[in-house]
Amino acid sequence: MIWLGLFALTWLLATFGKGWLEAAGLDWAMQYPDAWVIPLKDSISAAMKWLVEEATFGLFTFTEFTRGISWMIEQPYNLARALLAEGFVEGHGRRAVQLVPPFSWIAVTAGVVALGHYARDWLLASIVGAAFLYLAVFGQWESAMVTLASVVIAVPIGVAGGLLLGITAYRHPSFERILKPVLDLMQTIPIFAYLVPILFMFGFGPVSALVATVIYAMPPMVRITTMALHAVDPEIRDFGVMSGCTRRQMTWRVLVPSARASLMVGVNQVIMLSLNMVIIASMIGAGGLGFDVLSALRRLNIGGGFEAGIAIVILAVAIDRLSQAFARRATTFTPPPKGDTWIKRHPRSVIVAVILLVSYGVGLILPAVQTYPDAATLTTGKFWDNGVKYLNINFYDQFEAVKLFFLQGFLLPVKRFFLGIPWVWAIAMVTAIGWTFGGWKLALMNLLMAGFIAATGMWEKAMITVYLCGTSVVIASVIGIPLGVLAAVNERAGRIIGVLIDTLQTLPSFVYLIPVVMLFRIGDFTAMVAIVLYAVVPAVRYAAHGVRSVSPELIEAGVVSGCTKRQLLSRIRLPLALPEILLGLNQTIMLALSMLVITALVGTRDLGQEVYIALTKADTGRGLVAGFAIAFIAIIADRIITASARSARVRYGLESANG
Repeated sequence: MIWLGLFALTWLLATFGKGWLEAAGLDWAMQYPDAWVIPLKDSISAAMKWLVEEATFGLFTFTEFTRGISWMIEQPYNLARALLAEGFVEGHGRRAVQLVPPFSWIAVTAGVVALGHYARDWLLASIVGAAFLYLAVFGQWESAMVTLASVVIAVPIGVAGGLLLGITAYRHPSFERILKPVLDLMQTIPIFAYLVPILFMFGFGPVSALVATVIYAMPPMVRITTMALHAVDPEIRDFGVMSGCTRRQMTWRVLVPSARASLMVGVNQVIMLSLNMVIIASMIGAGGLGFDVLSALRRLNIGGGFEAGIAIVILAVAIDRLSQAFARRATTFTPPPKGDTWIKRHPRSVIVAVILLVSYGVGLILPAVQTYPDAATLTTGKFWDNGVKYLNINFYDQFEAVKLFFLQGFLLPVKRFFLGIPWVWAIAMVTAIGWTFGGWKLALMNLLMAGFIAATGMWEKAMITVYLCGTSVVIASVIGIPLGVLAAVNERAGRIIGVLIDTLQTLPSFVYLIPVVMLFRIGDFTAMVAIVLYAVVPAVRYAAHGVRSVSPELIEAGVVSGCTKRQLLSRIRLPLALPEILLGLNQTIMLALSMLVITALVGTRDLGQEVYIALTKADTGRGLVAGFAIAFIAIIADRIITASARSARVRYGLESANG
């Protein structure tokens, strides 16, 4: 009842508060005064300018240091790109002469087939082989190889860096406590926000894109490494101690090998996040499939955008299946019997090497062996173009009616509500919610983070962000939770929904914008539809997992007690699945906030647009402050929902009150 009363008071303040506060001479409580704004973004921009132009560290300037790092990253990247996409070239521009061609499409396909067979079996080999064959047949080979070259370099750097940081955090708990909030910020600050300082430090080009990709993809590896090392059986540690292992031997010969299966899950996450970055990385010079999607979005080329987007999905699926197979192999691998010769022990490597050499020689005579012929490529571009054109011509009025219904009946009232809440009252409410669910520490954190947003002049745009994110999350939950419950209780529906969710999860975020913009034009409704499509996946997955995880004994007890199927669902399954559903809501919010920066391209006026404008103007301070504001909104939501999920688990006896 208390919270219901507070909500009613909030609604009254949002509706009539402006007039009341103006009458009372408290205008400052409604809109944060400009005179109180801390010029943090100007200070950050000035500091970045000093760092790049004047800072020196010993014998080197900061710019020389970053350029040195850039050179070290660029060398293996250029090698990978030459081997996979461009070949070894002498000269530049029109005078460039190709000395040695890249690996042929036949050789690369044979290589991934061999990897699939080595990692698991012929089924996986055929799947990844078909995926790479698709890239060639549908004319996406060269761009896909540029993207693959980026992944081949970014993933080892991300894995190695994450592994070393995770081991350090495991060894030093104080470092782990410092590292945790840094990882939170790395995962919640939109990637656009730190593209600007990366561009300042490393310049425009693929190296900056690789650095941004590593920063984005590394945190899961750090977290999983720390968790995996903590989870190693104590008896294994004791065995290492009794064997007289040094600290280094204990780490690399005992703990890391024991945690190998879990670490491979981290490798898989780094790979998938690196592929998620390909479109954003293309904005700062990465090229490849991401650039193709971005270019299609700018030209509203439906067919081209879908083809490049589907190619990213195909490449992601192939690499994901391979990495998962290698992760499982890490737990079941047994050394093969040694043959008489190296050739007998490594037959796949020999076959691939032979194919590579033969295709190179034959390719000099028959170019189709080296490069898949353009005349034999297929395209689905016209199909997608005609499909959207057909919908626009025949269902334009219906689409407009749906758009107006949601705008007038839902979006605009919610927007007016959030923009009408006095900032003082909003901060007080966020603090009170933190106190209720997490005690004084969460309350203090919420107060400081919300205060930062107001003090840096980002309050109004933050409220638009909360409104867009909130409405999208509500609709995604209304759609996703029932679908998740249906998938859990109906096996046939579960298979169909699983395929749909897998498809939505693997499509790059930018791909959602292209058809949505063509059907609904730009604006808040378009952004909401794209966010819902992108963020609905965790709502479905966590709801399904929560319902499936309910103890069979409890279900059986309900049946014995005479419960109907509806009562089993409403009184047993859903209440016990509530903690998992709340965690799904948490992840839905995270994805919605990450997608908001992308939707800035379709005309939103929130923090995402601030970050995007900062990128286009190379304004480091503006981008980082807006990025921190988005991160703080995400962290506040994450901590509140995590605390409420824990309270639910305690309430239903799934966890003790002492953790």
